[in-house]
Amino acid sequence: MSNDYYDTLGVNKEATKEEIKKAYKKKAMKFHPDRAPEEKKKDYEEKFKEINEAASVLGDEQKRQQYDQFGTADPSFGGGSGFGGFDYSDFSGGESFDFGDIFDSFFGGGRRRRDGPRRGSDLLYELEITLEEAAFGVDKPISIPRHETCDKCDGTGAKSSSHIKTCDTCHGSGMHRKTQRTPFGIFQTNSPCNKCHGTGKIITELCGECEGKGRIKKTRKIDVSIPKGVDNGTRLRISGEGEAGEKGGPSGDLYVQIRVKEHKIFKREDNDIYLEVPISFVQACLGDEVDIPTLRGKIQMKIPASTQSNTMFRIKGKGISSLRGFGKGDEFVKVVVETPKKLTKKQKDLLKEFDKLNKEKPLKSFLDKIKDVF
Repeated sequence: MSNDYYDTLGVNKEATKEEIKKAYKKKAMKFHPDRAPEEKKKDYEEKFKEINEAASVLGDEQKRQQYDQFGTADPSFGGGSGFGGFDYSDFSGGESFDFGDIFDSFFGGGRRRRDGPRRGSDLLYELEITLEEAAFGVDKPISIPRHETCDKCDGTGAKSSSHIKTCDTCHGSGMHRKTQRTPFGIFQTNSPCNKCHGTGKIITELCGECEGKGRIKKTRKIDVSIPKGVDNGTRLRISGEGEAGEKGGPSGDLYVQIRVKEHKIFKREDNDIYLEVPISFVQACLGDEVDIPTLRGKIQMKIPASTQSNTMFRIKGKGISSLRGFGKGDEFVKVVVETPKKLTKKQKDLLKEFDKLNKEKPLKSFLDKIKDVF
């Protein structure tokens, strides 16, 4: 073990009792054996003993004074006596650390924590909606199976209030305090009362509806308001609609996770939507006005003459509203020139005539491009 208690706790010799206590908490949390990796279990246990020894000495004014003067807190040094070099009677004076309280505040209490009110668990529900519902928002009724506070006993678990008595072992505190004298000082630990399991109360007769649990299983119908602009993976939090708390604790929350169905014609990217529209060869050459579907109904869009296949047109503000309320996305329409699969003889003759009239110009244009390359 370390011979320098100040070094063990990482404080200087002028440290106050509060600084020592704070340093102990920090070191104890770091080297507590319950947190040790399996291969370092023994090292942590040894270090934890050093920390406790240092704290028990530096936390006691009388022992600290002796340690500072003689370099040891052994009471036998300078005339004291006692088994193993420690005089247990000497530990009755001065102030001791309540290590149980320290662990309660630093390690969440663990088994030392009183078994009081506990918050209910959160619940997760996956809800499927359409793209239109995601765009404009919708109210959806959902059914949630969950634990709810028993109406008959109001969550107490007792048949009536007269069947709840104060525990005669801990007198309602729910805790049992144990004091031990050790070579490292006086240790006080708190643990839940074995009789009432930390509640401070004893139920003499259980509620017949929930059998003393204070909660019962029910299926609750809830209306969920889906805001406009939600997308795949959006998670909505509904406060207090999760599992009921235990022993009077608050209810948990309900999280609704959104899944948007794939649309037949629209594709979504962020707040923009994309659409492919087929047009004829004649419409592409001569131009036209065509009906375009949007999430808000049909509109007419002008196709300019000489439009090439795969040209993308933007219709501003026809996308999806931002979930945060800032503006709307756009709709992008890609026109694809469609080649007819079956032609009549007359159509073929007309196309051949068209090709004959148009033949020289594209060929010349193509030859000009070849010359530019080479």
